[in-house]
Amino acid sequence: MLDLFADAEPWQEPLAPGAVILRRFAQARASALMQGIEQVASASPFRQMVTPGGYTMSVAMTNCGGLGWTTNTRGYLYSPVDPLTDAHWPPMPDVFAALCHDAACAAGYPDFQPDACLINRYAVGAKLSLHQDKDEADLRAPIVSVSLGLPAVFQFGGLRRNDPLQRLLLEHGDVVVWGGPSRLFYHGIQPLKPGVHPLTGDCRYNLTFRQAANNE
Repeated sequence: MLDLFADAEPWQEPLAPGAVILRRFAQARASALMQGIEQVASASPFRQMVTPGGYTMSVAMTNCGGLGWTTNTRGYLYSPVDPLTDAHWPPMPDVFAALCHDAACAAGYPDFQPDACLINRYAVGAKLSLHQDKDEADLRAPIVSVSLGLPAVFQFGGLRRNDPLQRLLLEHGDVVVWGGPSRLFYHGIQPLKPGVHPLTGDCRYNLTFRQAANNE
């Protein structure tokens, strides 16, 4: 059921060592976050990236911040320049940075300083296969992932692709933070089911904050 606890105060659900779901944490700032997404997309439009193996991803993506996650024929990488526009990625909106800071602090990572935010847009049927976030220079920094719009089933496993999976429904405003022992755990999103959300329409949006460069 969509937003069953929409009026509830935010609460935390432990997920794994170093990982937690902050339920409804971003809900009060959702409209401002969506305005930030529109601002970023006006400068760097959403696109479906093509993997090095030639597969077109079902999720549409863009980035903001000092670095952006992208692909080319050689692999996956972070770049300061958007290959679609040949210009620097848009700066990270203040509302993004503030939410990420607050969520990281709530999850026990007060020193997290993201320099990249990957924005994913899921249409009906779009998914993200099991993967590890391992393209970052410093894997000691956590990941902060914000869900907006339609609900989706989040899969969270272990250090091996075939480890048992937890399947959890992420709803509008939920934030997942993982780092430390679970930083390299496999995770993914099952195909998005049809629906309509009052803020995002027939889509789900996800903000994934990362520290891509080594700040030392």
